[in-house]
Amino acid sequence: MTPTPAGRGRPRDERSGAAIIRAAAELVAESGYASTSIASVAARAGVGKDTIYRRWSGKSELVYEAVFTTADAADLPDTGTLEGDLTALVQSLVEEFSTPAAAAALPGLLADFAATPELRATIRSRFLQPAKQRLVAVFDHAERRGDTSADLPIDLVLDTLAGAVFFHLGIIGEHPGPDLPRRIAAMITKGIEAR
Repeated sequence: MTPTPAGRGRPRDERSGAAIIRAAAELVAESGYASTSIASVAARAGVGKDTIYRRWSGKSELVYEAVFTTADAADLPDTGTLEGDLTALVQSLVEEFSTPAAAAALPGLLADFAATPELRATIRSRFLQPAKQRLVAVFDHAERRGDTSADLPIDLVLDTLAGAVFFHLGIIGEHPGPDLPRRIAAMITKGIEAR
């Protein structure tokens, strides 16, 4: 789970946070995004709705964290090559987007993002920007090995990598073959002219 800034009052109970995240992912997978509510998540997690609202602005933000940040918690790969590292990153994204919860959550989340600019800004600042900063380390290692140059547009490369997975699995709904992560990583590596 992505850490959130500490607020005033009692310290947060990380066990309840984990229970809330787990409950949200389970309910979305079982009942769908539209049928999942803060009340149902609270009941399954055994917490009050106020506990959820102290950490998340609403259902969309909670479901996004519950379903689409598991890859962010994995250790960063260091295979010795940029293509190997990118393959591992794509593999974790493929696994994340292949879950029943992801398939159930994505259409509703996209609609909420389109309708709510504030939600997009929150997701961007709270989840996407820290995830991108984490992944910059992969390209730093590659640059030190001589695999890339310092002027590489890392944000664009990361958007391309995640976008390929998102479009292939989330939009088209293709079942990923076992070689999909390697193929995407190879195309990106060749595209940025890694040495």
